[in-house]
Amino acid sequence: METLRRIVFAITVFLVASLVFSIWRRDQEGYGLLNFLRGEAPQGEKFTAPHAPKLDLKDVKILSAMNDEFSRLSAAVLPSVVSVTTKTVRRGQTAWHPFFGVVSGRAQIIPGLGSGAIISKEGHVVTNYHVIADVSEVIVTTNDNKQYPARVLGAHRERDIALLKIEGAGKDFPALSFANSDDARVGQIVFAVGNPFGLSGTVTQGIISARDRHLSDSQLDYLQTDTVINPGNSGGPLVNILGQIIGINVAIYRGDENVRAWQGVGLAVPANDVKTVVEAIRKQSKGGQATIARKGYLGLELNSESVVIDGSMGGLGTPIIGAYITDVDPQSPAAMAGLTEGDVVTAINGRNFKTPSELLQIILSLAPSTPIKLTIVRNGQLAEVSAVIGERPDAQ
Repeated sequence: METLRRIVFAITVFLVASLVFSIWRRDQEGYGLLNFLRGEAPQGEKFTAPHAPKLDLKDVKILSAMNDEFSRLSAAVLPSVVSVTTKTVRRGQTAWHPFFGVVSGRAQIIPGLGSGAIISKEGHVVTNYHVIADVSEVIVTTNDNKQYPARVLGAHRERDIALLKIEGAGKDFPALSFANSDDARVGQIVFAVGNPFGLSGTVTQGIISARDRHLSDSQLDYLQTDTVINPGNSGGPLVNILGQIIGINVAIYRGDENVRAWQGVGLAVPANDVKTVVEAIRKQSKGGQATIARKGYLGLELNSESVVIDGSMGGLGTPIIGAYITDVDPQSPAAMAGLTEGDVVTAINGRNFKTPSELLQIILSLAPSTPIKLTIVRNGQLAEVSAVIGERPDAQ
């Protein structure tokens, strides 16, 4: 009986030891009991890292070239992009104290942040008007982290563009040139450079998603882009693949008002509009609102797609292009002339056009008080309407 108990005890000890050993060697692949009995030490966990990339550069020549060109473009543009830091001093509230009379509260300093682009070797910087509006102090920080005071030479509130001048510096600043934004095409590669959330030297890449975002002579036109634009990017440049300014980033679309981050839609002021403001400010002797020639205005909103008018109508002979009116601003020159929704404009002062956008450009190019004649199609009949170009109200 004693022998049986010893056998059972030995078997139990062996099984327990085997279980403990099995648990211990779970992570020791290839190490067994015989190895243990031989006195061999367990080897560590194997880790074999790959030494070569999945693809060779010969397999991705185009992507490799794009990668190098994007890096080269960023390196060329970044020195010309600055951070614009502002301070606004808000006076404390005054109150009546029974012992001390009228007392004023402590002044409050409100910081602001934006971006800008250097556009001259002398240190002229273009940014958004809302970045520097009503501020007490403007500091420009260049890409090499040097800070300079700057003064506001002038601004245009409606177009949201301001021109600054870096002071106290005699160096030649690296400047960016302007592209012709009329040549901008949907799908064109662009880069947004700026200072989002205070993170200076940030570059994001995308395309021009749309242009002439507002097809109306009562609203401002913007370039739409899907480059990542966040708070702090305001005033920074949108550049093309040549490193030229195609627009100045001004806003992000917020479908949800509670979300302040990028949602895939950013807007930029076209470079040609920025150049117009800069040139007007430079002609002024003092800072302030830039005086820019007023653009023509009728109060029309047009469908973005052209309408083809049958050439047999009214003896036209050949088909012509028309612009379909989708809305007319109340009390506008167009409304006073009798134009209504559903009319199709085919000519202005006898001049034909190829697209509704071209018609709007013709209207915008005319000076206020200019009399015009519009050829329209209404209820299947040709008609002529006289109107007078008005002065475009400030766009919102």
